[in-house]
Amino acid sequence: MENRRPYVMSLAGLDPSAGAGLLADIKTFETLGTYGLGVCTALTVQTDTRFLSVEWQSAEQIIAQATPLLETFPVDYCKIGIVQDADTILEVIQAIRALQPDIRFILDPVLKASAGYTFHNTARLSVWQEVLQQVYLLTPNYHEALLLSGKEDGHAAAIALAAHSAVLLKGGHRQERQGVDTLYMGRTDMIDIPAGNTAVFPKHGSGCVLSAAITAQLTAGSSLPAACITAKLYTEKYLASHSSLLGYHIT
Repeated sequence: MENRRPYVMSLAGLDPSAGAGLLADIKTFETLGTYGLGVCTALTVQTDTRFLSVEWQSAEQIIAQATPLLETFPVDYCKIGIVQDADTILEVIQAIRALQPDIRFILDPVLKASAGYTFHNTARLSVWQEVLQQVYLLTPNYHEALLLSGKEDGHAAAIALAAHSAVLLKGGHRQERQGVDTLYMGRTDMIDIPAGNTAVFPKHGSGCVLSAAITAQLTAGSSLPAACITAKLYTEKYLASHSSLLGYHIT
């Protein structure tokens, strides 16, 4: 009998360049041996260098897409990318959990596109804190961690956020520790994940690829630290795959 791949879900925006968002997630899931189910949270008009517009999907529209999938397929892990606001994310998470109570969420809090467009107003930090209490892993970059926590230091921000969920603080914007990711599992348990030695190039959607790769590894049975380490290696291969802003997915 043929082995069936485990199912994994992405809630993310549709990027026509396929470098980021839903299409990038599905590519990553497929390459890493899982079967990706996709729910569109936003219709964007963009390339790898320009972000022109976004048409958001409401909570009701997102839930309507996800419901028949979750009624049909067992999904243990779900990655969340761009969604209109924290209230929408919270409503969607609660609806999904009503269908599959044990599902775990990996949230990539995309607050600003690499092409310069700002997605979220983080003024309502109390709602974000409610969201984080429902999340298994948060994968912010340095600036996103500051915005979500209200702190002025990345390490302090990650510790504050880790009171709600595990946090992988990405190292791409960390001036003092460039390229070093740190996994916070609670306020005191931390694991540094250094950058590899491979020469890499900036990529549109690299954060999407990393969080999707972590989600795929968790779905395949890896522990959280192992998933983050393996996903970083996968993402570095993606970054090294081509000198342009659009990379290739390589096993």
